[in-house]
Amino acid sequence: MQRVIHFEIYTRDPEGVCPFYQDVFGWKFKKFEGGPIDYWLVTTGDDKDPGINGGLARPREGQSPGTINTIAVPSLDQSIKKIEQRGGRVCVPKMEIPNIGWLAYAEDPAGNVFGVIEPHSTAK
Repeated sequence: MQRVIHFEIYTRDPEGVCPFYQDVFGWKFKKFEGGPIDYWLVTTGDDKDPGINGGLARPREGQSPGTINTIAVPSLDQSIKKIEQRGGRVCVPKMEIPNIGWLAYAEDPAGNVFGVIEPHSTAK
């Protein structure tokens, strides 16, 4: 079974939203260097406790503010095929995230957007 391992919050004002989540929930933010976009890593708690961490970024072209969950898969290419075979579509094509893995964004048949990532220790 493949699980949600990451969330992303999209906002037009990342610097303005970070203090909100820090003050309300105690989350910590650290700017991720070397990625394809400005991105802040979100730590929501201690790794030994239940829950997931996430990210915060400006919406990409064609995206609206909101939250997206990302699901870890053993093969991104195979998952993309299954998504398309079952009526979904890839809305942001496969891309490499340095030192993280291969990532794409897709829509289910109802238009809900989600991320799909193949974690890869040799990603550059």
